[in-house]
Amino acid sequence: MNKIFLTIILLISFSLKSQSAYLLIPMDETQKNHLKSYGIAFWSLQREVTVEWLLNYRGGSFMIIQNSAIEKECMIRGVSYTVIANSQADAIRLEISDPQVNMEVMKLEKAPKIAVYSPKDKRPWDDAVTLALTYAEIPYDVVYDEEIIIGKLPLYDWLHLHHEDFTGQYGKFYRMYNQAPWYQEQVRSSEAMARRLGFNKVSQLKLGVAQKIKEFTAGGGYLFTMCSGTDSYDIALSAEGLDICEHMYDGDGTTPNYNSKLDFAKTFAFENYSLITDPLEYEFSNIDIYPQQRGIRREEDVFTLFEFSAKWDPVPSMLCQNHEQVIKGFMGQTTGFDSRFVKKDVIVMGENKAGNFAKYIHGDYGKGTWTFYGGHDPEDYQHMVGDPPTDLNLHPNSPGYRLILNNVLFPAAKKIKQKT
Repeated sequence: MNKIFLTIILLISFSLKSQSAYLLIPMDETQKNHLKSYGIAFWSLQREVTVEWLLNYRGGSFMIIQNSAIEKECMIRGVSYTVIANSQADAIRLEISDPQVNMEVMKLEKAPKIAVYSPKDKRPWDDAVTLALTYAEIPYDVVYDEEIIIGKLPLYDWLHLHHEDFTGQYGKFYRMYNQAPWYQEQVRSSEAMARRLGFNKVSQLKLGVAQKIKEFTAGGGYLFTMCSGTDSYDIALSAEGLDICEHMYDGDGTTPNYNSKLDFAKTFAFENYSLITDPLEYEFSNIDIYPQQRGIRREEDVFTLFEFSAKWDPVPSMLCQNHEQVIKGFMGQTTGFDSRFVKKDVIVMGENKAGNFAKYIHGDYGKGTWTFYGGHDPEDYQHMVGDPPTDLNLHPNSPGYRLILNNVLFPAAKKIKQKT
Protein backbone atom coordinates (compact mmCIF):
# COMPACT_ATOMS: atom_id res chain seq x y z
CA MET A 1 0.00 0.00 0.00
CA ASN A 2 2.83 2.37 0.90
CA LYS A 3 4.54 1.65 -2.42
CA ILE A 4 1.36 2.45 -4.33
CA PHE A 5 0.94 5.73 -2.39
CA LEU A 6 4.58 6.71 -3.06
CA THR A 7 4.17 5.94 -6.75
CA ILE A 8 1.08 8.17 -6.94
CA ILE A 9 2.94 11.04 -5.23
CA LEU A 10 5.87 10.71 -7.64
CA LEU A 11 3.54 10.65 -10.64
CA ILE A 12 1.75 13.78 -9.42
CA SER A 13 5.07 15.51 -8.77
CA PHE A 14 6.36 14.59 -12.23
CA SER A 15 3.11 15.72 -13.82
CA LEU A 16 3.24 19.10 -12.07
CA LYS A 17 6.86 19.60 -13.06
CA SER A 18 6.19 18.73 -16.67
CA GLN A 19 3.30 21.22 -16.76
CA SER A 20 5.09 24.05 -14.91
CA ALA A 21 6.01 27.20 -16.75
CA TYR A 22 8.51 30.02 -16.42
CA LEU A 23 8.58 33.74 -16.97
CA LEU A 24 11.38 34.74 -19.32
CA ILE A 25 12.26 38.42 -18.93
CA PRO A 26 14.40 39.25 -21.98
CA MET A 27 17.14 41.85 -21.55
CA ASP A 28 18.01 42.39 -25.19
CA GLU A 29 16.57 45.08 -27.48
CA THR A 30 13.06 43.63 -27.13
CA GLN A 31 12.78 44.68 -23.47
CA LYS A 32 10.55 47.73 -22.96
CA ASN A 33 12.01 48.65 -19.58
CA HIS A 34 15.41 47.25 -18.71
CA LEU A 35 15.76 49.18 -15.46
CA LYS A 36 12.48 48.08 -13.92
CA SER A 37 13.31 44.49 -14.91
CA TYR A 38 15.97 44.52 -12.20
CA GLY A 39 13.28 45.61 -9.77
CA ILE A 40 11.18 42.59 -10.74
CA ALA A 41 14.14 40.29 -10.07
CA PHE A 42 14.73 41.95 -6.69
CA TRP A 43 11.00 41.82 -5.82
CA SER A 44 11.01 38.09 -6.54
CA LEU A 45 14.05 37.51 -4.34
CA GLN A 46 12.36 39.37 -1.50
CA ARG A 47 9.62 36.75 -1.68
CA GLU A 48 12.15 33.91 -1.59
CA VAL A 49 11.69 33.05 -5.25
CA THR A 50 14.92 31.99 -6.93
CA VAL A 51 15.86 33.98 -10.04
CA GLU A 52 18.03 32.51 -12.78
CA TRP A 53 20.23 35.17 -14.36
CA LEU A 54 21.09 33.93 -17.85
CA LEU A 55 24.48 35.51 -18.41
CA ASN A 56 25.02 36.58 -22.03
CA TYR A 57 21.70 35.03 -23.09
CA ARG A 58 19.69 37.76 -24.84
CA GLY A 59 21.43 40.55 -23.01
CA GLY A 60 21.49 38.84 -19.62
CA SER A 61 17.87 37.76 -19.31
CA PHE A 62 16.07 36.63 -16.16
CA MET A 63 14.09 33.41 -15.82
CA ILE A 64 11.67 32.90 -12.93
CA ILE A 65 9.20 30.12 -12.18
CA GLN A 66 5.76 31.32 -13.30
CA ASN A 67 3.88 33.05 -10.53
CA SER A 68 0.72 35.10 -10.98
CA ALA A 69 1.91 37.76 -8.54
CA ILE A 70 5.23 38.24 -10.36
CA GLU A 71 3.45 38.25 -13.71
CA LYS A 72 1.11 40.96 -12.41
CA GLU A 73 4.08 43.03 -11.22
CA CYS A 74 5.63 42.80 -14.68
CA MET A 75 2.44 44.15 -16.22
CA ILE A 76 2.11 46.94 -13.65
CA ARG A 77 5.72 48.05 -14.11
CA GLY A 78 5.72 47.77 -17.90
CA VAL A 79 8.32 45.01 -18.03
CA SER A 80 8.33 42.75 -21.09
CA TYR A 81 8.10 39.03 -20.43
CA THR A 82 7.15 35.75 -22.10
CA VAL A 83 5.58 32.69 -20.52
CA ILE A 84 7.50 29.59 -21.58
CA ALA A 85 6.93 25.92 -20.85
CA ASN A 86 9.22 23.93 -18.57
CA SER A 87 10.57 22.12 -21.62
CA GLN A 88 11.52 25.45 -23.21
CA ALA A 89 13.29 26.51 -20.02
CA ASP A 90 15.22 23.23 -20.03
CA ALA A 91 16.16 23.82 -23.66
CA ILE A 92 17.53 27.26 -22.78
CA ARG A 93 19.58 25.79 -19.93
CA LEU A 94 20.89 23.09 -22.26
CA GLU A 95 21.90 25.69 -24.83
CA ILE A 96 23.68 27.72 -22.17
CA SER A 97 25.50 24.67 -20.78
CA ASP A 98 27.26 24.05 -24.10
CA PRO A 99 30.99 24.56 -23.36
CA GLN A 100 31.36 26.17 -26.78
CA VAL A 101 29.09 29.14 -25.96
CA ASN A 102 29.95 32.03 -23.68
CA MET A 103 26.91 31.79 -21.44
CA GLU A 104 26.11 30.66 -17.91
CA VAL A 105 23.17 30.31 -15.54
CA MET A 106 23.69 32.21 -12.30
CA LYS A 107 21.15 31.52 -9.57
CA LEU A 108 20.16 34.49 -7.43
CA GLU A 109 18.93 33.29 -4.07
CA LYS A 110 18.51 36.10 -1.54
CA ALA A 111 17.75 39.80 -1.80
CA PRO A 112 20.75 41.75 -0.49
CA LYS A 113 20.30 44.41 2.18
CA ILE A 114 21.13 47.72 0.49
CA ALA A 115 22.61 50.87 2.06
CA VAL A 116 23.50 54.21 0.49
CA TYR A 117 26.09 56.40 2.21
CA SER A 118 24.58 59.85 1.79
CA PRO A 119 24.27 63.05 3.86
CA LYS A 120 20.91 63.67 5.52
CA ASP A 121 20.85 67.38 4.60
CA LYS A 122 20.01 68.50 1.09
CA ARG A 123 22.87 69.07 -1.38
CA PRO A 124 22.46 70.70 -4.82
CA TRP A 125 23.15 67.50 -6.74
CA ASP A 126 21.46 64.15 -7.09
CA ASP A 127 22.97 60.68 -7.27
CA ALA A 128 22.59 58.23 -10.13
CA VAL A 129 22.47 55.19 -7.86
CA THR A 130 19.64 56.46 -5.68
CA LEU A 131 17.79 57.50 -8.85
CA ALA A 132 18.24 53.98 -10.25
CA LEU A 133 17.18 52.25 -7.04
CA THR A 134 14.10 54.45 -6.69
CA TYR A 135 13.08 54.02 -10.32
CA ALA A 136 13.59 50.24 -10.20
CA GLU A 137 11.64 50.17 -6.90
CA ILE A 138 14.48 48.53 -4.99
CA PRO A 139 14.42 49.45 -1.28
CA TYR A 140 17.47 50.86 0.47
CA ASP A 141 18.48 52.54 3.73
CA VAL A 142 20.42 55.79 3.98
CA VAL A 143 23.43 55.77 6.31
CA TYR A 144 26.03 58.42 6.93
CA ASP A 145 29.05 59.11 9.11
CA GLU A 146 27.43 58.45 12.46
CA GLU A 147 25.90 55.10 11.52
CA ILE A 148 29.19 53.94 10.04
CA ILE A 149 31.39 55.06 12.92
CA ILE A 150 29.16 53.39 15.53
CA GLY A 151 29.36 50.13 13.57
CA LYS A 152 26.11 49.61 11.66
CA LEU A 153 27.63 48.56 8.32
CA PRO A 154 27.63 44.81 9.13
CA LEU A 155 23.81 44.98 8.98
CA TYR A 156 24.09 45.39 5.20
CA ASP A 157 25.35 43.38 2.25
CA TRP A 158 25.86 46.17 -0.29
CA LEU A 159 26.99 49.76 0.15
CA HIS A 160 27.05 52.62 -2.31
CA LEU A 161 29.04 55.78 -1.63
CA HIS A 162 27.01 58.79 -2.76
CA HIS A 163 28.85 61.63 -4.51
CA GLU A 164 31.35 62.23 -1.73
CA ASP A 165 34.74 63.70 -0.84
CA PHE A 166 36.59 61.53 1.67
CA THR A 167 39.58 63.91 1.86
CA GLY A 168 37.86 66.54 4.03
CA GLN A 169 38.04 69.26 1.34
CA TYR A 170 34.29 69.51 0.76
CA GLY A 171 34.58 68.48 -2.86
CA LYS A 172 37.07 71.29 -3.50
CA PHE A 173 34.10 73.55 -4.22
CA TYR A 174 35.63 76.43 -2.22
CA ARG A 175 36.59 78.66 -5.14
CA MET A 176 33.15 78.74 -6.74
CA TYR A 177 30.74 78.08 -3.89
CA ASN A 178 32.26 79.11 -0.54
CA GLN A 179 29.62 81.85 -0.19
CA ALA A 180 26.73 79.57 -1.13
CA PRO A 181 24.37 78.74 1.78
CA TRP A 182 24.46 75.02 0.98
CA TYR A 183 28.28 74.99 1.11
CA GLN A 184 28.41 76.86 4.40
CA GLU A 185 25.82 74.53 5.89
CA GLN A 186 27.84 71.51 4.70
CA VAL A 187 30.93 72.85 6.49
CA ARG A 188 28.98 73.62 9.66
CA SER A 189 27.22 70.25 9.83
CA SER A 190 30.38 68.29 8.95
CA GLU A 191 32.45 70.01 11.63
CA ALA A 192 29.69 69.46 14.19
CA MET A 193 29.48 65.78 13.24
CA ALA A 194 33.26 65.36 13.57
CA ARG A 195 33.24 66.88 17.06
CA ARG A 196 30.26 64.81 18.17
CA LEU A 197 31.96 61.60 17.05
CA GLY A 198 35.26 62.45 18.72
CA PHE A 199 37.36 63.72 15.79
CA ASN A 200 39.33 66.96 15.72
CA LYS A 201 38.88 67.53 11.98
CA VAL A 202 36.46 66.58 9.22
CA SER A 203 39.34 64.98 7.30
CA GLN A 204 40.00 62.69 10.27
CA LEU A 205 36.31 61.77 10.47
CA LYS A 206 36.22 60.95 6.76
CA LEU A 207 39.34 58.80 7.09
CA GLY A 208 37.70 56.96 9.98
CA VAL A 209 34.62 56.36 7.82
CA ALA A 210 36.80 55.18 4.91
CA GLN A 211 38.57 52.70 7.19
CA LYS A 212 35.24 51.35 8.50
CA ILE A 213 34.13 50.86 4.91
CA LYS A 214 37.37 49.05 4.21
CA GLU A 215 36.66 46.72 7.16
CA PHE A 216 33.13 46.16 5.81
CA THR A 217 34.55 45.14 2.44
CA ALA A 218 37.21 42.91 3.96
CA GLY A 219 34.51 41.10 5.93
CA GLY A 220 32.55 40.20 2.81
CA GLY A 221 30.72 43.40 1.92
CA TYR A 222 30.04 44.61 -1.61
CA LEU A 223 31.17 48.20 -2.21
CA PHE A 224 30.08 50.30 -5.17
CA THR A 225 30.79 53.94 -5.87
CA MET A 226 30.81 56.51 -8.66
CA CYS A 227 32.26 59.93 -9.44
CA SER A 228 34.30 61.51 -6.61
CA GLY A 229 33.54 58.61 -4.28
CA THR A 230 36.10 56.60 -6.23
CA ASP A 231 39.43 58.45 -6.23
CA SER A 232 38.78 60.52 -3.10
CA TYR A 233 38.19 57.27 -1.20
CA ASP A 234 41.56 55.82 -2.19
CA ILE A 235 43.26 59.17 -1.63
CA ALA A 236 41.97 59.32 1.94
CA LEU A 237 43.31 55.83 2.67
CA SER A 238 46.71 56.61 1.17
CA ALA A 239 46.99 59.90 3.12
CA GLU A 240 46.47 58.38 6.56
CA GLY A 241 48.63 60.30 9.05
CA LEU A 242 49.13 63.22 6.66
CA ASP A 243 47.43 66.61 6.43
CA ILE A 244 46.56 67.29 2.77
CA CYS A 245 43.95 70.02 3.51
CA GLU A 246 44.93 73.69 3.22
CA HIS A 247 43.84 76.29 5.79
CA MET A 248 40.51 77.20 4.13
CA TYR A 249 39.37 73.62 4.72
CA ASP A 250 40.64 72.85 8.21
CA GLY A 251 42.19 76.01 9.62
CA ASP A 252 45.87 75.05 9.34
CA GLY A 253 48.52 74.09 6.81
CA THR A 254 49.50 70.79 5.22
CA THR A 255 52.17 68.18 5.81
CA PRO A 256 55.31 69.27 3.88
CA ASN A 257 55.92 67.26 0.68
CA TYR A 258 52.87 65.09 1.31
CA ASN A 259 52.88 63.73 -2.25
CA SER A 260 56.07 61.85 -1.50
CA LYS A 261 54.57 60.28 1.63
CA LEU A 262 51.36 58.70 0.27
CA ASP A 263 51.03 54.99 1.09
CA PHE A 264 49.60 53.17 -1.94
CA ALA A 265 49.64 49.82 -0.16
CA LYS A 266 46.49 50.97 1.68
CA THR A 267 44.41 51.69 -1.43
CA PHE A 268 41.98 49.51 -3.38
CA ALA A 269 42.42 50.60 -6.98
CA PHE A 270 45.08 53.24 -7.58
CA GLU A 271 48.81 53.76 -7.07
CA ASN A 272 51.68 56.10 -7.94
CA TYR A 273 49.40 59.10 -8.42
CA SER A 274 50.01 62.66 -7.27
CA LEU A 275 47.56 64.94 -5.52
CA ILE A 276 46.70 68.37 -6.90
CA THR A 277 48.30 70.80 -4.43
CA ASP A 278 46.35 73.89 -5.53
CA PRO A 279 43.51 74.07 -2.96
CA LEU A 280 41.34 76.09 -5.34
CA GLU A 281 41.58 73.72 -8.30
CA TYR A 282 38.46 71.59 -8.75
CA GLU A 283 40.40 68.34 -8.93
CA PHE A 284 41.81 65.90 -6.38
CA SER A 285 44.65 64.20 -8.26
CA ASN A 286 45.98 63.16 -11.64
CA ILE A 287 43.98 59.91 -11.45
CA ASP A 288 41.02 61.64 -13.04
CA ILE A 289 40.87 61.98 -16.82
CA TYR A 290 38.44 64.09 -18.81
CA PRO A 291 37.88 63.13 -22.48
CA GLN A 292 38.83 66.64 -23.59
CA GLN A 293 42.26 66.16 -22.03
CA ARG A 294 42.81 63.38 -24.54
CA GLY A 295 41.34 65.30 -27.48
CA ILE A 296 38.03 63.42 -27.49
CA ARG A 297 34.92 65.37 -28.46
CA ARG A 298 31.57 64.74 -26.78
CA GLU A 299 30.09 62.96 -29.79
CA GLU A 300 33.07 60.60 -29.81
CA ASP A 301 33.14 60.00 -26.07
CA VAL A 302 32.24 56.34 -25.55
CA PHE A 303 33.55 53.45 -23.49
CA THR A 304 33.59 49.78 -24.39
CA LEU A 305 32.72 46.90 -22.07
CA PHE A 306 35.09 43.96 -22.10
CA GLU A 307 33.74 40.50 -22.80
CA PHE A 308 34.52 37.98 -20.07
CA SER A 309 34.01 34.23 -19.93
CA ALA A 310 30.65 33.66 -18.26
CA LYS A 311 31.67 30.13 -17.25
CA TRP A 312 35.15 30.94 -15.93
CA ASP A 313 34.86 34.61 -14.94
CA PRO A 314 31.25 34.95 -13.77
CA VAL A 315 31.88 37.99 -11.53
CA PRO A 316 32.97 40.52 -14.19
CA SER A 317 30.66 38.80 -16.67
CA MET A 318 27.71 39.45 -14.36
CA LEU A 319 28.73 43.06 -13.77
CA CYS A 320 28.97 43.70 -17.52
CA GLN A 321 25.59 42.27 -18.59
CA ASN A 322 24.08 44.62 -21.14
CA HIS A 323 22.28 44.93 -24.44
CA GLU A 324 25.00 47.29 -25.70
CA GLN A 325 28.77 46.88 -25.49
CA VAL A 326 29.70 50.40 -26.54
CA ILE A 327 28.19 52.93 -24.14
CA LYS A 328 28.13 56.70 -24.39
CA GLY A 329 30.44 58.43 -21.94
CA PHE A 330 29.47 60.94 -19.26
CA MET A 331 31.41 63.32 -17.07
CA GLY A 332 31.67 63.97 -13.35
CA GLN A 333 34.06 65.44 -10.84
CA THR A 334 35.86 62.16 -11.44
CA THR A 335 35.13 61.07 -15.01
CA GLY A 336 37.64 58.31 -15.74
CA PHE A 337 40.78 56.71 -14.37
CA ASP A 338 44.17 57.22 -15.99
CA SER A 339 45.36 53.72 -16.87
CA ARG A 340 48.87 54.52 -15.64
CA PHE A 341 47.63 54.69 -12.05
CA VAL A 342 45.32 51.66 -11.98
CA LYS A 343 46.86 48.79 -10.00
CA LYS A 344 47.91 45.77 -12.04
CA ASP A 345 45.60 43.32 -10.25
CA VAL A 346 42.50 45.45 -10.86
CA ILE A 347 39.99 44.13 -13.42
CA VAL A 348 39.21 46.78 -16.03
CA MET A 349 35.67 46.07 -17.24
CA GLY A 350 35.11 49.15 -19.37
CA GLU A 351 37.52 51.59 -20.97
CA ASN A 352 37.72 54.54 -23.32
CA LYS A 353 40.14 53.09 -25.83
CA ALA A 354 40.80 56.33 -27.69
CA GLY A 355 41.72 58.14 -24.47
CA ASN A 356 43.47 55.19 -22.80
CA PHE A 357 41.55 55.54 -19.56
CA ALA A 358 39.42 53.13 -17.56
CA LYS A 359 35.79 53.89 -16.82
CA TYR A 360 34.54 50.82 -14.95
CA ILE A 361 36.82 48.75 -12.70
CA HIS A 362 36.52 45.99 -10.13
CA GLY A 363 38.56 44.12 -7.55
CA ASP A 364 38.55 41.92 -4.47
CA TYR A 365 39.50 42.94 -0.97
CA GLY A 366 39.49 40.32 1.76
CA LYS A 367 36.23 38.39 1.49
CA GLY A 368 34.45 41.22 -0.31
CA THR A 369 34.57 43.13 -3.54
CA TRP A 370 34.53 46.73 -4.75
CA THR A 371 33.50 48.35 -8.03
CA PHE A 372 34.35 51.90 -9.14
CA TYR A 373 32.41 53.58 -11.98
CA GLY A 374 33.65 56.94 -13.29
CA GLY A 375 31.27 59.81 -14.00
CA HIS A 376 28.20 61.28 -12.31
CA ASP A 377 25.09 60.48 -14.37
CA PRO A 378 24.99 58.06 -17.33
CA GLU A 379 22.18 60.03 -19.00
CA ASP A 380 23.42 63.59 -18.35
CA TYR A 381 26.72 64.18 -20.10
CA GLN A 382 27.89 67.13 -17.98
CA HIS A 383 25.72 67.29 -14.88
CA MET A 384 26.26 70.60 -13.11
CA VAL A 385 25.70 71.64 -9.50
CA GLY A 386 22.05 72.66 -9.20
CA ASP A 387 20.85 70.82 -12.31
CA PRO A 388 17.56 68.93 -11.91
CA PRO A 389 17.75 65.15 -11.45
CA THR A 390 17.48 62.91 -14.50
CA ASP A 391 13.99 61.60 -15.20
CA LEU A 392 14.53 57.88 -15.76
CA ASN A 393 11.06 57.59 -17.25
CA LEU A 394 12.79 59.06 -20.31
CA HIS A 395 15.61 56.48 -20.18
CA PRO A 396 14.09 53.08 -19.24
CA ASN A 397 16.61 51.24 -21.44
CA SER A 398 19.76 53.10 -20.40
CA PRO A 399 22.81 50.82 -20.80
CA GLY A 400 24.85 53.11 -18.53
CA TYR A 401 22.31 52.77 -15.72
CA ARG A 402 22.16 49.01 -16.27
CA LEU A 403 25.73 48.72 -15.04
CA ILE A 404 24.66 50.24 -11.71
CA LEU A 405 21.84 47.74 -11.31
CA ASN A 406 24.07 44.80 -12.26
CA ASN A 407 26.04 45.65 -9.13
CA VAL A 408 22.89 45.79 -7.00
CA LEU A 409 21.90 42.22 -7.95
CA PHE A 410 25.43 40.85 -7.80
CA PRO A 411 25.40 40.00 -4.05
CA ALA A 412 22.31 37.82 -4.50
CA ALA A 413 24.52 35.16 -6.11
CA LYS A 414 25.79 33.75 -2.83
CA LYS A 415 28.24 31.22 -4.24
CA ILE A 416 29.73 33.36 -6.97
CA LYS A 417 33.01 34.00 -5.12
CA GLN A 418 33.63 30.30 -4.59
CA LYS A 419 33.01 29.66 -8.28
CA THR A 420 35.70 32.09 -9.33
